[in-house]
Amino acid sequence: MVSHKSKLIKKINLNLSKYGSCSSDFDLNQDLASSQKLKFLEASVLIPVLTFKEDLEILLTKRSISLRNHPGQIAFPGGKKEECDSNPMETALREAEEEIGLKTSHVEVISSLPTHKTATGFTIKPYIGLVRKPFKKTLQWGEVDEVFTIPFGHILNRKNFSIQTRKWNGIERRYYIVPFGPYYIWGATARILLNLSEALN
Repeated sequence: MVSHKSKLIKKINLNLSKYGSCSSDFDLNQDLASSQKLKFLEASVLIPVLTFKEDLEILLTKRSISLRNHPGQIAFPGGKKEECDSNPMETALREAEEEIGLKTSHVEVISSLPTHKTATGFTIKPYIGLVRKPFKKTLQWGEVDEVFTIPFGHILNRKNFSIQTRKWNGIERRYYIVPFGPYYIWGATARILLNLSEALN
């Protein structure tokens, strides 16, 4: 008998290969589009899906409050492309190992999502990676303050997503949120999770 987890993993693999809707922070903020940079920096993130749990879980990080970009925010392991990276997937895997100790050998990348552009000047390529066994979490000092997981089912429920507004650089900005317990997941991370949810529903 095929398990619920196996069915969901198969669905992720099949559906994401057909999902083609790129997104950006400007989707909800058209007035910000005129101020966007002409050239965005390339970045990649890994969406680690823990398959060794009873139900699938997604691993997230809380960024260090000392970082210049997005301090203290909830994020996926990842970062901007470096000269040593031959492709975007390599960036995501390298950053995951550097930030949280998740070795490439522990990850099976099965698919990706379309890119997401941020108002801070990055074009992010998300990759979905299956993590089939526990690993020793080693947090990179000054980059990551915490690692936690959320149930995959949490993001499959569209009702868990909503839109909020706050002032950013003196301008009213709208953004998605998908909070979980004490964690306020918002902005690009929430939007990428919404893309994942929409691709599977």
